[in-house]
Amino acid sequence: MEDSMMIGAEGIKKTILHGGTSEKPKFVTGTKVTFHFRTQLCNDDRTVIDDSKKAGMPMEMVIGNMFKLDVWETLLMSMHIGEVAEFWCDVIHTGLYPIVAKSLRRIAVGKDPVDWHIHTCGMANMFAYHSLGYDDLDELQKEPQPLYFVMELLKVQQPSEYDRESWALNDKERVKAVPVLHGQGNKLFKQGRYEDATMKYKEAIVCIKNVQTKEKAWEAPWLKLEKMANMLTLNYCQCLLHMEEYYEVIEHTTDIINQHPGAMKAFYLRGKAHMEVWNEAEAREDFIRVLDLDPGMKKTIKKELAVLKMRMELKNEEDRLRYKGMFAKIAGKQESLELEIPEQTSPVQESPEETPLEETAEEQTNSMQTTTEQIPSAQSNPEQTPSELLSSEHVIPKLNNYSSTPEQTTREAASSEQSNAIQTSLEQSTSEETSPERATPEPACPEQADQDPVSSEQTTPSHMTPEYSAPVNES
Repeated sequence: MEDSMMIGAEGIKKTILHGGTSEKPKFVTGTKVTFHFRTQLCNDDRTVIDDSKKAGMPMEMVIGNMFKLDVWETLLMSMHIGEVAEFWCDVIHTGLYPIVAKSLRRIAVGKDPVDWHIHTCGMANMFAYHSLGYDDLDELQKEPQPLYFVMELLKVQQPSEYDRESWALNDKERVKAVPVLHGQGNKLFKQGRYEDATMKYKEAIVCIKNVQTKEKAWEAPWLKLEKMANMLTLNYCQCLLHMEEYYEVIEHTTDIINQHPGAMKAFYLRGKAHMEVWNEAEAREDFIRVLDLDPGMKKTIKKELAVLKMRMELKNEEDRLRYKGMFAKIAGKQESLELEIPEQTSPVQESPEETPLEETAEEQTNSMQTTTEQIPSAQSNPEQTPSELLSSEHVIPKLNNYSSTPEQTTREAASSEQSNAIQTSLEQSTSEETSPERATPEPACPEQADQDPVSSEQTTPSHMTPEYSAPVNES
């Protein structure tokens, strides 16, 4: 257990959870420290706010580099490599933790640690937007409180043991690095390596913004850095145009225009981005604004407006053809459905091969003959019951093959002559077209069948469907 006096700072209590395995390293300005950390609230549950192990990324910090939460330098410089220690820090050391935590969380998900495209410092952003973007950090910002920091020191590197990146530079080194990064970005842009160029421009912008946060807003040093940042941001947007990241270009250029309404190049790049995403009115408005700010751009803007007009005409024509084809396709589908409806609702007819035509014709003739025989029989014997009628001699001969009476023989001969007449009529009129909608005529009375020859109305094929008009085979 080490108290605050041993650390050399007020409001800090240290508890060693696991001792280190080596001697205490030497810490000088520029020493790079790699460590894990866990931040907890001072409540009964010891609620965890941030944990670098869960994020899967250790923290790196350079001693003497003016890290915003300078108490961490004090904590780490008291540790051995491999040591794990818990530090209680009073509110005088934790007031800036929410802002630092926001940057660390952005780094953990692959985002920039600072919102450099907003063009204001971190504190100004916080008051302008009234939120850090995280509910727990907003709550901690409103009511600062003591925190626990659990640290594990992983590695310590001296300045000569590693290549220093821009984030590890001090302010003077960052200012000197900006023109170098700017020149490297321009060279990559000319080579067509736009993605690599954006990395250089972005790194230079981050350097400027880190230095700018230490200057008073809108004073001469701050404005000088702002001008440099805007120039680099517009170069960055030019790369994004080639990378077809049009909406990001609109976002960054709009930020610049809101802060600096006279930024002609910002209007020009935003106009080109609007043109690429078919925002005709916005693009035209931005190009006209460029002419107002710089009449010397008249030739360039005239060309851009001509391109805009041509692109919109082509798009409108493509849309017209696309919609025309779509409507024609829909109309074709509706017509197809209308044509399919009768086929779906019409009765299914058997094919001639499946229907025994010859047998059907004879059965129809015999059935007609039997029915006509039953009708006068029933009329002549009104006292006969339905059951007796079913078992009468007029029905049984049809169901059983036994010798008939002389009267029945005469009637069968007449029926045979009628069938032959039907067959002859069918053979003569096979080629004639018939209507399937006409109904079959009612059978004639037996007396008419005996006395008159079969009329053409009873036997003509026009009373049958074309599928059933095949000639009847002779027996």
